[in-house]
Amino acid sequence: MGTSDAERALAVARLVENDVAGIDVNMGCPKEYSTKGGMGAALLSDPDKIEEILSTLVKGTQKPVTCKIRILPSLEDTLSLVKRIERTGISAIAVHGRNRDERPQHPVSCEVIRAIAKTLSIPVIANGGSHDHIQQHLDIEDFRQATAASSVMVARAAMWNPSIFLKDGLRPLEEVMQKYIRYAVQYDNHYTNTKYCLCQMLREQLESPQGRLLHAAQSSQEICEAFGLGAFYEETTRELDARRADLLAKTPEAVEKPAEDTSGIIKMAIKFDRRAYPPQITPKMCLLEWCRREKLPQPVYETVQRPIDRMFCSVVTVAEQKYQSTLWDKSKKLAEQTAAIVCLRSQGLPEGRLGEESPSLNKRKREAPDQDPGGI
Repeated sequence: MGTSDAERALAVARLVENDVAGIDVNMGCPKEYSTKGGMGAALLSDPDKIEEILSTLVKGTQKPVTCKIRILPSLEDTLSLVKRIERTGISAIAVHGRNRDERPQHPVSCEVIRAIAKTLSIPVIANGGSHDHIQQHLDIEDFRQATAASSVMVARAAMWNPSIFLKDGLRPLEEVMQKYIRYAVQYDNHYTNTKYCLCQMLREQLESPQGRLLHAAQSSQEICEAFGLGAFYEETTRELDARRADLLAKTPEAVEKPAEDTSGIIKMAIKFDRRAYPPQITPKMCLLEWCRREKLPQPVYETVQRPIDRMFCSVVTVAEQKYQSTLWDKSKKLAEQTAAIVCLRSQGLPEGRLGEESPSLNKRKREAPDQDPGGI
């Protein structure tokens, strides 16, 4: 986790401790989005806060607590800090062998990590060896020995080619990317994350024809097509859709028809599938447009999150009637779109799906292309 507050860190740790093997605090990230909130490498200049955060977590959770730091400008200050960190009772410490202002082009300080490992009694995890030291599996052990660390943390080299962890050597990058894309589709990974990881693998090949196709891709399907996996994507999505439909059919609440319960909420078992809608049209937009035409108040969405699995459910109120899906979603935005679909289908209204006619909405978009329709 990234944190700058001991009590908030403890609250978060208690939320997840039954689902994780350990709690790690990032005290080494030099990026502005982290440091401007007092997190990451910003903590290195505040040893008192570091001690407070780590001590609070060690005393307040049942799982091992670790942290990751960067080295300080002087060896003396670095050793003083890590000794203080060790006294908080943490189980291990990861050390990136560069200071806060250094970047990957600067050499990693193996000798400083070695001095830390010789000083502390807890395990020290060496980090920062990608490129200069780690280019294949055998290099991982060489880096560990050079730093006298207990183990090694690999980041960039693993993003460039995850097969670096294979003892029999690196696999061809094309093979690795193809396998990764198949996993990404099968497990419904969001395309933006898939795209980012593939860009890290391609690196200097991003200007190649395939790299340009990847850069332009705006969906998992387009990513697959860029790598010659279009047929695989279509077949896999059909299988996943069929499996999803089969599961819904076996669920008593999955009958797709309006049902009003005792609370007065009209419910249907609906899921929002973005692939079924044009890029610029959503059910929320269609519902808002319909309310405007009918001179009704703007739809009001109330969304809750279920603590046990962090799934979301939204209720939309239109003309004093509430609508809700019985199926929970991964995000607040998806839940709101789903609630809008329930309302639209209950009223027999178009919801903007591909192939549907929604003349007034399209006309409105043509007349005011730069207007934000209610932030949806």
